[in-house]
Amino acid sequence: MKVTDCIKSAKGKTQVSFEILPPLKGGHISSIFNMLDPLMEFKPPFIDVTYHREEYIYKQRPSGYYEKTSIRKRPGTVGICTAIMNKYGIDAVPHLICGGFTIEETENALIDLNFLGINNVLALRGDARKFENRFVPQDGGHPYAIDLVKQIGAMNKGEYLDQNIVNGQKTDFCVGVAGYPEKHFEAPNPEVDLQFLKAKIDAGADYIVTQMFWDNENYLKYIENCRSVGIKVPIIPGLKPITKLRQLQSIPRIFHVNFPNDLVKEISKCKTDADAREVGIEWTVQQSLELKKAGAPVLHYYTMGDVSTFTAIAKKVF
Repeated sequence: MKVTDCIKSAKGKTQVSFEILPPLKGGHISSIFNMLDPLMEFKPPFIDVTYHREEYIYKQRPSGYYEKTSIRKRPGTVGICTAIMNKYGIDAVPHLICGGFTIEETENALIDLNFLGINNVLALRGDARKFENRFVPQDGGHPYAIDLVKQIGAMNKGEYLDQNIVNGQKTDFCVGVAGYPEKHFEAPNPEVDLQFLKAKIDAGADYIVTQMFWDNENYLKYIENCRSVGIKVPIIPGLKPITKLRQLQSIPRIFHVNFPNDLVKEISKCKTDADAREVGIEWTVQQSLELKKAGAPVLHYYTMGDVSTFTAIAKKVF
């Protein structure tokens, strides 16, 4: 079932979804099942599986020179999605990114997903590599998420890169995109960021999942602003609790988001990570309950592999 159909079928009831990471290369699918098994109690209609672009490492050769080598530390997104659907009978949403793919490789990935019966995709530009200070697209790849949305939309119409293909099969992907209640860090201002988002919706995106936030007023204002420019698709809030003291510094630096002052004060009182985790759980529980009351269609939790924290939250919310 498409994400948008899941939302419609709920008839206004707030649902839950979880986002998971593929295991590091060499890991086993059992690590995914061990994490998801306890979360199935809350009946998520779909699970998101992230995709990670290649990274470069330098290996020293016997000659003493260093060779630049490309690796993917977390492969397996498509296979994990298929395994989730087979085991749990629920939908999986693979992330598809611009970084590291040519447009032909993207088309082939979409063909594979279609053959496997996966009809949801979250279309993202992706992050810059660790050693790059800005996003650099793959040669022959898409520079922006909107280009990826347009390619998926073309395939939904039966249009492929090879123009000699006539009467090509029309795919039927439901396309999600990212939204930023506090604006994307590369956008010059919130108004321009909304224009970029509107362009992705106009290009065929069906729903929005937000970047994590800790102040519900930011999300509610974001919805208001989206509606004011004609964005009518569902907007799913993305949530993540603080679980470690150091995240007060690391999360704003990595994700370009802000913490409310009340949350900062409470975390600053904590002496241990365990104390910070308890504060983070309670804050996210209250956030979740408020968002349910406000009519959020789905609460989307960024698990980062931490099943116990999200089980504790979901038990109090659903």
